[in-house]
Amino acid sequence: MASLHQSIHRKPQAVVGAFLAVMLACVLGLVAWKASVARNATLVRAQEDLSNLAHSLARHATNTFKAPDVAMTGMVDLLKYQNPLPERFNAHLVAATRSMPQIREIGVLNAEGSWRYSSFERLPGHNNSDRSYFVHHRDNPGSKMLVSGPIISRTSGRPSIILSKRISAATGDFAGVVLAAVDCDYFSSFYATFGVGSQGGISLLSTDGTLLARWPVVEAGRKIADTSLFQKRLNESPSGSYKITSPFDGLAKYIAYEQGPEYPTVVTVARSENEVLANWRTDLISDGLIAALLVAIIIGMAALLSSQFRFRTGLERTLRDREARLRLLADNIADIVIVMDRKGCLRYVSASVTTVLGMTENDFLGRSCLDVVHDDDREKVIAASRELKQAKAYSSVRFRVRRSDGAMVWLEAHFKLAEHSVGSELEIVGVLRDVTKQKGLEDELSSANLKLAQLATTDGLTKLANRRSFDAFIRETYGKHLVLSVLLIDIDHFKGFNDALGHQAGDACLQRIAEVIGGATANTGGLSARYGGEEFAVVLPGVDEERAVRVANAIRMLVTRLHIYHPRSPGKYVTISVGVAGKSETTADELTLTREADIALYYAKAQGRDTTIASSTILSSGLELASLVPSISDLEQAS
Repeated sequence: MASLHQSIHRKPQAVVGAFLAVMLACVLGLVAWKASVARNATLVRAQEDLSNLAHSLARHATNTFKAPDVAMTGMVDLLKYQNPLPERFNAHLVAATRSMPQIREIGVLNAEGSWRYSSFERLPGHNNSDRSYFVHHRDNPGSKMLVSGPIISRTSGRPSIILSKRISAATGDFAGVVLAAVDCDYFSSFYATFGVGSQGGISLLSTDGTLLARWPVVEAGRKIADTSLFQKRLNESPSGSYKITSPFDGLAKYIAYEQGPEYPTVVTVARSENEVLANWRTDLISDGLIAALLVAIIIGMAALLSSQFRFRTGLERTLRDREARLRLLADNIADIVIVMDRKGCLRYVSASVTTVLGMTENDFLGRSCLDVVHDDDREKVIAASRELKQAKAYSSVRFRVRRSDGAMVWLEAHFKLAEHSVGSELEIVGVLRDVTKQKGLEDELSSANLKLAQLATTDGLTKLANRRSFDAFIRETYGKHLVLSVLLIDIDHFKGFNDALGHQAGDACLQRIAEVIGGATANTGGLSARYGGEEFAVVLPGVDEERAVRVANAIRMLVTRLHIYHPRSPGKYVTISVGVAGKSETTADELTLTREADIALYYAKAQGRDTTIASSTILSSGLELASLVPSISDLEQAS
């Protein structure tokens, strides 16, 4: 038998080898001529494609840096003569960041390197005076944008390309730096969309040979200034193509490069010689594939026959051991395996019942499975058994069972109709698993999720709804109610309160006033929310502006009666100002309604504080809302 198998394997291999040799001899001359012509054409076409791609990517890099350059130039001009409020200028930075997807963050450093403005929600606390771009701008008066990096961002921890410009004061002195961060991954991800092969690569470098970004990704910041590209090629021409040995992986590659027209960057596109010539090699061996296919078929047939023989031998051995293995599995598995008839009478219980429930098989055999199920869970078990109406049907259920020591155990049961029952009557096979610990963890998780859901919609300090809840509530309520009013409330001279008494006293003040404001909407279908800082908002569905003014005055009077001492308030006690706006036919949307209330609040502050102003009274007095939009200086005086 062994010699037969050996001959089956040897003879087809010899025939295929001979056939392959003859085929190769016949086509050798044709393949050699075709290979020479096709190889030259392939290399010329590949270099043209690489040069075109390098040109396009160089323009992309220029355009990527151009938009931030223009935006930062405007910021530098503004900051040279003005000192805008942080909340307004930070909002402008956020909007600028969103409008330029290549930018992760924009910020402004003062002359000492500390953060002055930032597009982050919170102003970073670290100092960047040690960064090379900061030192460069501090020591050089030029206004040109600097492209530097890559560096590891102290705010995000990611490799970043830094775009920066010097801020000069009106006197010409150094006043800081405006900077924008571009993730290196922005270019890497974009370059990954181009097909340059698994061994190819696209790189963005500075003209001093520093690697800014690359796909496939390697360590950013690597220096390759000693390569022929920077030593020779760029001096000869700003663009071109040639063959190199890659400094990244040591492979022979064809590379095209182009220097950016406006910024000190160079884009290179490289494909390995192996991949450039891959199609050429495929064409070269196409004639040989016919013979190779025949060899594969013969080898496959021999492998199939050998596999079938091994399968027969293994099957015989498997059948002998199968029954013993199944018994071993049933007796040693951690789960309980049961077999019962359609009436629920137990016919088989695995030995693992002793470990799980502390009882033996004999304690269950012949009994109904419902005898051991907790009274409150029996209906669930009966319902699960009724789902087993046909072969291959299965059902699952969780129920409680009492152990022999009196402890309650949660079991998860999976029932299935047996396809091959012993005898003519159908049997049900069940696998029972102890899930007591899992059930406890699930209960704890459900409780934790409930608490997290509450925290996500509630302001931690005041226990009122937070800004996110307010935005969602007013959006939904605006579409449902024709009559709707919004109150915007601001604590008067609150900054002075904090400066005089400290932030802990300020927090206590916010909590007491929030308690009063929250009472205005308790059990009314409305919403009281902390709008931000010392500002609060109240949404009153079904309440017109006139009634809302009465609610606002009631809140204002209740806050006055709190008698919270305020050493820097003219009246020596904390007061509030309230702006009220009601939905009308001219109200475009919920944002307009909130804006009208905000303008009314501003007008209330301008009228001397501790007062309530309705939006309609501003209009009736002949003032245009647009004329009431506060300027930066107005906000500084009103606060």
